[in-house]
Amino acid sequence: MRRPVHVIGVPLDLGAGRRGVDMGPSAIRIAGLDAQIRALGWAVVDEGDITTPIQETNDPGDATKKYIREIGAVCDALYARSLSVLERGGLPLVLGGDHSLGAGSVAASAAFARGQGKPLGLIWVDAHGDMNTPSSSESGNVHGMPLAALLGREPAELSQLGGFAPKVTPERVVLIGIRNLDDHEKQIVRAAGVHVFTIKDIDRNGIAAVMEQAIAIATRGTAGVHVSFDLDVCDPTIAPGVGTPVKGGLDYREAHMVMEMLADSEQLLALDMVEVNPVLDVANTTATLATELVLSALGKEII
Repeated sequence: MRRPVHVIGVPLDLGAGRRGVDMGPSAIRIAGLDAQIRALGWAVVDEGDITTPIQETNDPGDATKKYIREIGAVCDALYARSLSVLERGGLPLVLGGDHSLGAGSVAASAAFARGQGKPLGLIWVDAHGDMNTPSSSESGNVHGMPLAALLGREPAELSQLGGFAPKVTPERVVLIGIRNLDDHEKQIVRAAGVHVFTIKDIDRNGIAAVMEQAIAIATRGTAGVHVSFDLDVCDPTIAPGVGTPVKGGLDYREAHMVMEMLADSEQLLALDMVEVNPVLDVANTTATLATELVLSALGKEII
């Protein structure tokens, strides 16, 4: 039986270096998300938006982890909301907003999995590793740190959400589409022991083979898979509205194949769609793509 999809907006841009991603949830909704999910036969509950502060009314504080207190509070609220959805038998669909929100959404899935006596599988689809820490980050932007926190590293304001750490273990974490890492972050990723499929791996082996391996890793002995999808993993030609575009990303069909194979696995526990920036977008193209990818993850088929 299909679980009801609970849409949770997180209009957060405190973790990003460029403004505008706070409007991402609205842009995705405007693209017709709720109605199109219902057309697939799923029940939809729109939970509205998590209240988020704006930069103009807050001080960034520690330059190595800017706005960390405010981001931690938003992630804590998201953690509670997402965990409640999971415990009620729903599927949290979190719309961002910058990727720092992943510290809260994934923590909720991890807590739910713990309640079932199992670990969580995590597939992180992103051009970037998001495994910087305050000591390694060149910018201090927290959207480059959530995966480090989920693995139990700094910043502690995110890693300790829910009162337990780590949220995920390296052997069940898969990064897909990586193509832009800081030199120091490369060392962090190598040392962490997570599974990484770079864009080179996708070019060489094909997205279907990569996803087969990724799903096998993330589902083996787990309670299910949390997928955190950053739109900057896609090539800027199909996703222009992101804050940190990098040439050479997933093309349209590769992005959809990622989601279609996840749907086929029937192991999707929760889904994040993040970093849609309408300020940088063209005719809501990126928000429309985000909506289409959600539909593929929920089982929309060609035939």
